[in-house]
Order: sequence, then structure tokens, then C-alpha cells
Amino acid sequence: MKKIRFSVLKIRKQVVNVCIACMLGIVAIFACVAGSATVPSSAAEGVYYNGDKDSNKITLMINVYWGTEYLDDMLSTLDEYNVQTTFFVGGVWAVKNEEYLKKIKNNGHEIANHGYHHKDHDKISKEENLNQIKNTHTIIKQLAGVDMNLFAPPSGAYNKQTVEGATSLGYKTIMWTRDTIDWRDKDENLIYQRAVKNASGGDFVLMHPTEMTKNALPKIISYLQQEGFKLTTVSDNLGLI
Repeated sequence: MKKIRFSVLKIRKQVVNVCIACMLGIVAIFACVAGSATVPSSAAEGVYYNGDKDSNKITLMINVYWGTEYLDDMLSTLDEYNVQTTFFVGGVWAVKNEEYLKKIKNNGHEIANHGYHHKDHDKISKEENLNQIKNTHTIIKQLAGVDMNLFAPPSGAYNKQTVEGATSLGYKTIMWTRDTIDWRDKDENLIYQRAVKNASGGDFVLMHPTEMTKNALPKIISYLQQEGFKLTTVSDNLGLI
């Protein structure tokens, strides 16, 4: 009888242990789910990968740091389709291309900050981060009379001090939703597909003034407009204006 009672107690103990283990497992699962539902740290730090997802707005954000040979055609295409967008310009480029800087502004486009020397901002000091943004702000203000408040880190390279520095200067740090990788892949059909595939409201589409982007731009704009999207600036997409 004692042996049977001991066996029953042992079984009960094992059942209790299993129940406790199951409860701990359930708690862990809920903790993981809750953690995954929180806002990404980058967004909490003031970095924006998209605008208003509940809207029909898409931004073809154009980063400019080299060359001008395709800008005239791209500006003409944007004008033809009645599209205003955001050009993130580098300070060194602006100094060398004041005429184009003013043309971008006069065509009704938003001008934003792309740093002065196209450095990886996650590899430089906080002071240098500030200088790169401030110097570009100063030169654009002098050349075009524009007070910028959007900063796109060159190569998408940033860290906490980059964002803190930009924020302290009154800037929002802007990344992208989708990248055409047009600086590397010289294929207009591939660029087109990357720009429009699974397009969604709030998207920031990164591109540059390359030959293949110039060729693909009319098709990109035409498709997105036919799908009912409004192509607009980053500030408008973010609801800042």
C-alpha cells in the first residue's frame, strides 16, 4: 500500500512539474509576441523608413551626390507627369552645381540634406556628424535660400549619435522603404521592377540620377499613377505639410 501511495505522489509531482513548465512556456511565448509588436528602436529614435501607410502617397526620393548629365531629363519627366519629389543633395555637389540646385528648387521640388562629404555617418564622431549636416545646411541656405529639415545618411549608414545629432539640429533622419540599387545595377527593367513591385502607401523609393533610372522613370511614374498613387515629397508623405 505504501509503495502504491508513493507512486501516486510521484506521479502527481511529475504532473505539477509539467504544468509549471507549460505555464512558463506560455508566458515566454506571450513575452516574445509582445516584444515583436513594439515599435522598432530605429523608429523610436526618430528614423523614418516610410510615410503614411494609410495614404495613397509614394515618394521617389532622389539622392544626388555625383553628376548632372541625366538630371535635365529626369526633371523634365517629373514636370511632364506633374510630380514633385524630394532631392537629397550633398554639400560638395551643391557647391559645384549651384545652377542645378536652383533648378531643382525652381521646379517645385523639395531639397533635403545628404551630408557634405558622403561619409559613412556610423563611422565618424558625433562632432563630425554635426559638422557634415550643419555645413550642408549652411551652403544650401546660402546658394538656394532653403532651410532644410530632412537628412538622409549617405549609404544609409547611421548610429545613435547620428540620429541624436540630426535631431538636435531640427532634422528628421530619413531612410527608405525600397531601394532600386540603380547605382550598381545598370538595368532599367530591374530598376523599374524594384520601384513598383508590391507598391504600398507611404513608400519611400530610393533612386539616383543614373542613365537607367532616367530611362525607367517615365514607366515608374506612369504605372504608380495608374494604380492610384500620389507621387509626392517626403514631407508631404510624412504629413509635415
